[in-house]
Amino acid sequence: MLIMTKSVLAIMCGFVLSILTAIILIPLLKKLKASQRLSVYLREKHNSKVGTPTMGGLIFIIPVLLILIILFLTNRIRISYNLLIILFTFFGYAVIGFIDDYLIIKRNNNNGLSEGSKLILQIIISIIFFFLFMKSGNEPLLWIHTFNIKINIGWFYGFLILLVLVSSSNAVNITDGLDGLASGLSIIAYLAFGLITWNTGWLEGYEDIALFIFLLIGALIGFLVFNINPAKVFMGDTGSLALGGALGSIAILTRHELLLVLIGIVFVVETLSCVIQRIYYKITKKRIFPMTPIHHTFEKKGWKEIDIVRLFWLVGLIAAMASIAFGVLL
Repeated sequence: MLIMTKSVLAIMCGFVLSILTAIILIPLLKKLKASQRLSVYLREKHNSKVGTPTMGGLIFIIPVLLILIILFLTNRIRISYNLLIILFTFFGYAVIGFIDDYLIIKRNNNNGLSEGSKLILQIIISIIFFFLFMKSGNEPLLWIHTFNIKINIGWFYGFLILLVLVSSSNAVNITDGLDGLASGLSIIAYLAFGLITWNTGWLEGYEDIALFIFLLIGALIGFLVFNINPAKVFMGDTGSLALGGALGSIAILTRHELLLVLIGIVFVVETLSCVIQRIYYKITKKRIFPMTPIHHTFEKKGWKEIDIVRLFWLVGLIAAMASIAFGVLL
């Protein structure tokens, strides 16, 4: 009961401070003209979004950092080794995203970090994560909790960690294309992992990790107030890479890497649509989908943006509830 009370308070604190941060930061971003140019392919449907500031991920990153510092200094939270790994990943990917957003704004075009440079930086963070993870004595186990199956996959576990972190960070980034889509789905995914983390009493510092998750959920809800259609701010790579990276690290530490696929099913489908489109086009010079990520295909079919977001949220919520039942209750 105590951890539930703390989690609710964490949501409230994250929400309030993110609202205050947004009130201060959004006018500042507008003044600095920190906006991203829209792709020529999106101007037909999204022309009204021209000039909307980006880097909005700072709206939920800054409150999380400040509240964690306050909680630590007042002995309300313990920065355990496992929580430290998650925070390293969260802020590490945030820095990569910030550099990318900054270059886009500075150059006044969509040319931030190159795909290769961004991938290399993501891999470096993932390798450091793997080193820290294994140093704490973790075994390279693929753990299926529901059936209590543990499979030692040896050195291949390093590639699994790399795949999970890079894929999850890029998946959230790819999904961040409609107002409120990525932020709403992230709230749902983090809520699922927050409840799962409550049930991982075997994990050192699991209560503190759960508090971090619910603190982030509160901050994301505050951000969503300004990101819902019509968006007053975009999270940019600063926010999307951080969210995806932290989500992947939590899945690894709680040993629910496989369940992440179901919890983040919308992120997975969005990413797969891009991969399939690119491979198919290189082979045939034709496209399977009118436009990717898949949410833009729905737009091409005449769907309203708000209806697409609602549908994807619903799918994400159903998948998250099924994941909780499968990963915790069963």
